Amino acid sequence: MIWLTWRQFRIQFLVVAAVILATAVFLAVTGPNLLDDYHRLTTNFIQSLGYERLNPILYRVGQLLLYAVPPVIGAFWGAPLIARELETGTHRLVWSQSISRWRWLATKLGVTGLTAMGITGLLSLAVTWWSDPIDDAINAGQDSNSYLPRLFPPVFAARGLVPVGYTAFAFALGVAVGLVVRRTLVALAITLAAVILVQALTPSFVRPHLLAPTDQYVVASAENIRGFGLSGDGPNPQVTMMEVATGSVGAWKLSDKTVDKSGEAAKLPSWVTACAPAPPGMTQQPTSTADRTACFQRLSDEGYRQHVRYFTANTFWALQWREFGLFLGLALLLCGFSFWRIRRDLS
Repeated sequence: MIWLTWRQFRIQFLVVAAVILATAVFLAVTGPNLLDDYHRLTTNFIQSLGYERLNPILYRVGQLLLYAVPPVIGAFWGAPLIARELETGTHRLVWSQSISRWRWLATKLGVTGLTAMGITGLLSLAVTWWSDPIDDAINAGQDSNSYLPRLFPPVFAARGLVPVGYTAFAFALGVAVGLVVRRTLVALAITLAAVILVQALTPSFVRPHLLAPTDQYVVASAENIRGFGLSGDGPNPQVTMMEVATGSVGAWKLSDKTVDKSGEAAKLPSWVTACAPAPPGMTQQPTSTADRTACFQRLSDEGYRQHVRYFTANTFWALQWREFGLFLGLALLLCGFSFWRIRRDLS
């Protein structure tokens, strides 16, 4: 059964494995030079990347590959694994030769699924190791418009254990969908769309609930203000929201809301426009430093604060383990469903 399973999926494996292995080798070759630059340039390391071509490209390629691998494996490894056999009827030949349904399914799931997790883990290890100097520099406070802290959603799912969990889930989902619809192309399309949707929705609807965030009330000031939300036409727009710095480098902010002295959500008063500098393109005189200071002081005196919720940089691995565990658990549940389905409803 193991040899037969390998024969059936070797082409898909060789294509994906070749891309991943080539990427891992390239990262292994270029990684030491990147690490040397980090130790040599210290505080100017991120700025120096702006003058390079290869390393910024490798950074984005690694990130894109780790986002692409789970849906690709789910759609092209998981979905056809059983659906193709059911569609062509070849499963009956195997079942008639003293091989039980559970043994047949367990071999396919074990060989293909563990291989998928293994090669994804290899790629994630290579990308995480290679990107570590950049992640450390960003978490140390070096400014960049191109690179984000590793806790931010665009980066988080391309580091550590999470890509492996996504791959396990995507593969198990593809197998389960194939068992239900019994059509290879339909199962492929459903799995691809479902995995991409899960990847898109998880940072907003799942990840924030995996761990208790830091909950903090911050008094806005000219020093910690990060930005204003403005609305309305004309020379005097209304300030609808404010954003303040958390004071924690590399933190992922979940929410930043204005509250009054009772802690209830509050609408900003009209005079808060004096706290903001003149918007770009406006012709009015910019607010003076003294007026801005007085405006922030008035906000403080009247009890307005910013209620900020965020994850600090040191929660990265705790979130990684929890999200990995969640999707690995979902993968096991989907595998359990597949065993139930193949025993109950297939002939």
